[in-house]
Amino acid sequence: MIKYLLLLTFSTLLLAKNTNCDFINKNYEYICKKVTKKGVSVKYVNSFLFSDKASKINEQSFKLFSYKKTSSHRKDEKKANNSLVEKIPKIIAHVKKYSHVYDEAEKRFGVNREIVASILMKETRLGKAHLSFDAFIVFNTLIKKVKVRTSRDKWLLKMSKSNIVSIIKHCYDNKIEPNNCNLPSSYAGAVGIPQFMPASFVFAVPYKNKGVDLTRMQDAIMSASNFLNKNAGFKKLIEWNKMPNLAKVEQDWYDYSFIHKDSSLVYSKSKRKKIKFNCFSCNKPELQYLRGYAKKIMRYNNSSNYVIGVMRLAYDTHQGL
Repeated sequence: MIKYLLLLTFSTLLLAKNTNCDFINKNYEYICKKVTKKGVSVKYVNSFLFSDKASKINEQSFKLFSYKKTSSHRKDEKKANNSLVEKIPKIIAHVKKYSHVYDEAEKRFGVNREIVASILMKETRLGKAHLSFDAFIVFNTLIKKVKVRTSRDKWLLKMSKSNIVSIIKHCYDNKIEPNNCNLPSSYAGAVGIPQFMPASFVFAVPYKNKGVDLTRMQDAIMSASNFLNKNAGFKKLIEWNKMPNLAKVEQDWYDYSFIHKDSSLVYSKSKRKKIKFNCFSCNKPELQYLRGYAKKIMRYNNSSNYVIGVMRLAYDTHQGL
């Protein structure tokens, strides 16, 4: 009888908690308050944060978020770029197949088809990559396991909360029950063919559909173009005849970054932190046209090796077309 009363009392307290944004986990409290301001019901938020999904932890994704692993990934980007050069014929075939979509995207957003196609190739091999993680579980794992000791830890926590707010809003708007709202992602929580972080879902737009689906190639093309237009100020098509030989520039950059510590393709200092970089393109007049567009692409991914890889693939794709 006493056990029954204790269980009843606990259940009553749990239900009472489910009517507001009071959580023992203060990160959950922050998420709840943020997402309810966006029009999501408190009941739905609580059902999400008390769901079976919220109790799951992904140790593999957490390990891959370690500073050592992410630093290693940036170094591996050079190898990835080299391996993708042989995929240029596939990029060309892809651009031709979806030429009608790229025509619309270039007209609306002013972003070159070669750039978008090269980004989609780097992100998910034009949709062929297998996404074996779940976005919510990835960020929820960080919220539960990150101990704030460094500025990077603080950033990881802030980033995770922002993305969970977007995931809950997305699921609510699409009338999906929390346990059924599965967003296949990379280990970093990036979703769909263009690998959007959930906080970037606001830039997702459909191609002649009512709803947007980032696993649908047409929507991926439009969404990546919209992101670069709205979030990176990419509004005018690159004039490829003004670009230098990208194959040579790419190799020169690799040589430069090997010799110079803390190097950047386009920046002399960090915007968020007062860190100085050895800037590869800053004092080279012949690279200023390239530098302007490289900065825009860096809004998609801030790795210098990623950006030079995209531009090299795009340049060679244009030559092939």
